[in-house]
Amino acid sequence: MRDDTLSGGFANPSVDAAHAFRAALSALSRPGHMETLAGAHAPAPVSPAAAALLLTLCDAETPIYLAPSHDTPAIRDWIAFHTGAPITPPETAHFALGRWPDLPGLEDFPTGTADYPDRSTTIIVELDRLTAEGARLTGPGIETEAHLSLPAIAPFRANRALFPLGLDFYFTCGASLAGLPRSTNVEDA
Repeated sequence: MRDDTLSGGFANPSVDAAHAFRAALSALSRPGHMETLAGAHAPAPVSPAAAALLLTLCDAETPIYLAPSHDTPAIRDWIAFHTGAPITPPETAHFALGRWPDLPGLEDFPTGTADYPDRSTTIIVELDRLTAEGARLTGPGIETEAHLSLPAIAPFRANRALFPLGLDFYFTCGASLAGLPRSTNVEDA
C-alpha cells in the first residue's frame, strides 16, 4: 500500500470532522459565502477542502463518481482507505468530484425524485480560482445578493429550474470552500 494512501486523514477525527461538517453546512446555507476548510490531504490534485469534504460526508454507503481529472489509483486508494466509499458511474453517484471541464453533463447525475428530492448527487467542483465575484446569486440564505466565480452560468440556471429536484454543488480551491444549493438563482453579473 502506498504512503499517500495511509496519510492525509484528519489529525483529530471527531473534532476535525465536526468543524468540516459545520463549514459544509454553512457553505450550502449561505451561498456565495467563502469558508476555509483544511486539515485533510489527499493525493494530488485533490484540494485540502475537497479532501475534508470527502472525509466528512462520504462513507461505505455513499458512492462517488470521479471525473477523469481525479480518477487515479492513488485517489481511489485514498478514498477506499479513509471513507470506504465505492467508486461508481455518474448515474448512481451520491457524490462526484472533479474539475468542471472533466465532469460529464449534469443531466448524467441523479437529480432526485418527486418523493425523494434528496436522492440526488452533490458535486464537488475543483477550481483554479474561487472568489466572491462573478455570477450574481439570489435566493434562500442570501440577504440581498452574493457573487461567486462560477465556471459557467447556464448549467446552474437549468439546475435551478428543476427545483425541488436538482443537484447541489461545493466549489473548492486550496482550503477555500463555497456552496451552491439547487435553490439558488444564478444570473450574469
